[in-house]
Amino acid sequence: MKYYLAIDIGASSGRHIIGYLKDGGIQSEEVYRFRNGMIRKDGHLVWDMQHILYEVIRGIKEAFKKYPVIESLSIDTWGVDYVLMHGEKEIWPCFGYRDERTDDDINEVWKIIPFTELYTRTGCQFQKFNTIYQLYDDKQHGRLEEADDFLMIPEYLIYKLTGQRVREYTNATTTGLLNLETGGYDHYIIEKLGLPSGLFPKLDQPKMNVGCLSEEVAKEVNGNLNVILCATHDTGSAVEGIEMEDDELYLSSGTWSLLGVKLKEGIADNDSMMNNYTNEGGIGYIRYQKNIMGMWVINELKKELCPEKSFDEIVKMAEQSSYNGLADVNLPVFLSPSSMKKVFDDILGEHLEIGDYFRCAYRSLAGCYAKAVEEIEHNTKREYHKLYIVGGGAKNQYLNRLTEEMSGKKVIALPIESSAIGNIKVQMEVEYEL
Repeated sequence: MKYYLAIDIGASSGRHIIGYLKDGGIQSEEVYRFRNGMIRKDGHLVWDMQHILYEVIRGIKEAFKKYPVIESLSIDTWGVDYVLMHGEKEIWPCFGYRDERTDDDINEVWKIIPFTELYTRTGCQFQKFNTIYQLYDDKQHGRLEEADDFLMIPEYLIYKLTGQRVREYTNATTTGLLNLETGGYDHYIIEKLGLPSGLFPKLDQPKMNVGCLSEEVAKEVNGNLNVILCATHDTGSAVEGIEMEDDELYLSSGTWSLLGVKLKEGIADNDSMMNNYTNEGGIGYIRYQKNIMGMWVINELKKELCPEKSFDEIVKMAEQSSYNGLADVNLPVFLSPSSMKKVFDDILGEHLEIGDYFRCAYRSLAGCYAKAVEEIEHNTKREYHKLYIVGGGAKNQYLNRLTEEMSGKKVIALPIESSAIGNIKVQMEVEYEL
């Protein structure tokens, strides 16, 4: 039996999951898990990449303890963030996407290239943390003067494991710098913004064999294996991991919620732009989808209002509430507030009981999902019947029920580590078709 290792890192935790084929399907086993999260340093939210790398290596070592022979590994993470490089040296810090550093850069970018033109060329939604605005901020603060490369988070980790540099396509589609038609970097945008052209080489596609672990890393983890490119953006891997009939709606539900469909070609028309849809790369298709704030809202309320309670207890409180107020959880104020409770208080104009906050948050999420379904059907000119939900949020039966009621679609909840399954699936396909 052949074993494969998926390293799936989200904004709040990382997981090392072994996968193998049995009884015609992919079986999985978690062998290591670690906490993750942005830290505040010098007034900014940043990623502690040394800590993340330490945990990645430690998890590989734990995997080899249990499975001495592993065929390959691959890494998927969130998108948009990156590490600037000067030769082999990192240019720290590695800023996190919830940091506010780009607030003053957005209008400056739009003065050079109006957003309507950016969207027509890239099909990439507006998010203030998109890589295009982060890199422009780096330029404005002189950080690009010594940079000769930048590596998205999974690419940086792969570089530290193997010594090889790659630039993977699906993650690059989160940057706001790719041309939707060509699938490569849009050098018109890069030139107009004055970004160094040498930072943007040809992209690599999923299923590429990067090579083996470096001698130093192999010695540390007590083993060696191939390192493969999966769809390194975690949503790309999550969609690969969904076994769905036809191309129905999907919802990857975690810290963020990503709701969309798989299309042969992207859509960058005015309706898509006004509804803030993005066109991200998949393996042989485009993921036409919308970012929705996701379980982040619930997690932050829990942390502030009742950190001692379990999520089961929180759901029970929400179910017992009769509060029917709603909030648009896609508003920018939900991105990184100092108090999530205060955001709800300000929007709703009243103070609530604890259970009311959670009922409002869950119903608001479900309402955003239902609205996105309507928009997708309008923009793709197609009716959908099923909504496949994967990720941690798929375990929440209360939210699933609300989503089904509000959207009118049959919810199929698959409470699996879908990003890890998709990651493993791609590794397997390097050798043979499933």
